[in-house]
Amino acid sequence: MKLTRRVFFSSGHRYWIPAKSEEENRALFSRWASPYNHGHNYTLEVTVEGDVDAVTGMVVNIKDIDEVLQRTIVDKFDGKSINDEVDYFQTHSSSTENLLLYFGQVLTGSSTLPKEVTLTKLKLEETPLLYTELTLKPERKMTLTRVYEFAASHRLHCPGLSDAKNLELFGKCNNPAGHGHNYLLEVSVEGTPDAQTGMMADIGAIDAKVNELVVDRYDHKNFNVDIEEFEGRPTTSEVIAQEIFERLKTNLPAKLHRIRLHETARNIFEVEA
Repeated sequence: MKLTRRVFFSSGHRYWIPAKSEEENRALFSRWASPYNHGHNYTLEVTVEGDVDAVTGMVVNIKDIDEVLQRTIVDKFDGKSINDEVDYFQTHSSSTENLLLYFGQVLTGSSTLPKEVTLTKLKLEETPLLYTELTLKPERKMTLTRVYEFAASHRLHCPGLSDAKNLELFGKCNNPAGHGHNYLLEVSVEGTPDAQTGMMADIGAIDAKVNELVVDRYDHKNFNVDIEEFEGRPTTSEVIAQEIFERLKTNLPAKLHRIRLHETARNIFEVEA
């Protein structure tokens, strides 16, 4: 059984190495380079697994998890300047990747999490548009996810089926004039953080490629009429998600791990490498 507990903390940090020149820092950290702090309201999700106790009916007492997270993470980071007030980050970049690696070390150390559970995954959201995940079991993997939005319209219609069959299959989504969605697209890459920057990939370079190949291409377009790769194909979100994955998988500055396409708040489609 897995259990996930969420905690929150607000911290300031900066991407800047004092021993390097301004030119060197900007080459390393791009537009995020600054000798001054900026801040985030971080959300940390901690996932553990274990057996359900026959007496208590719990995997672990959540109060015990909370005590550990409060003592080792929230108290240490909330309202603090990470680069200045947490010793480890005086010599390491305060990227989300490095933060998760640090949290993983702390929480798997001695005398931290209750012995009846094992830490399996950590997720740190820096903003609603950027989060990093560190999976520890069954295999170790780190992914970075960027979130995008575009608005587009489509009509669900299979050219190989009769009008009556299309109407039966798709109902009001077969409306000849089409309908639209505000799509959310999550693009996740995997890799290993760079020793200097603490980042596994250049976020600006990822943004540029996703915008070029997907967001700018699809935004305020009709999939059935305006986008040539969907000509003669049903424009279901399954097909759109597969096409987005294929367009991105060899064109990003890091290995593509997964894309998730949110058609509505209730319909989410995922393609994973």
